[in-house]
Amino acid sequence: MNADTQKQAVPAEQPRVSTWQVIKSTLAAGFGVQSEAARQRDFTHGRPLHFIIAGVVGTILFVLTVAMIVRVVLHMAGA
Repeated sequence: MNADTQKQAVPAEQPRVSTWQVIKSTLAAGFGVQSEAARQRDFTHGRPLHFIIAGVVGTILFVLTVAMIVRVVLHMAGA
């Protein structure tokens, strides 16, 4: 086995998607807008579990925020 064959046999370390990139991609998915380059990066280098966790946390925060806003509005309306 020569040196070229050994280099090809060892997979190159893929750059990982940063936490900030996961958050941005999750927010973009929530709004339904994302660039093709970001989508390709996420599918190529991202880990599904990270995006699932970010999506669940984002959804929980969204629901809690809406619930708090409704509570404040109802309280101010005297209901």
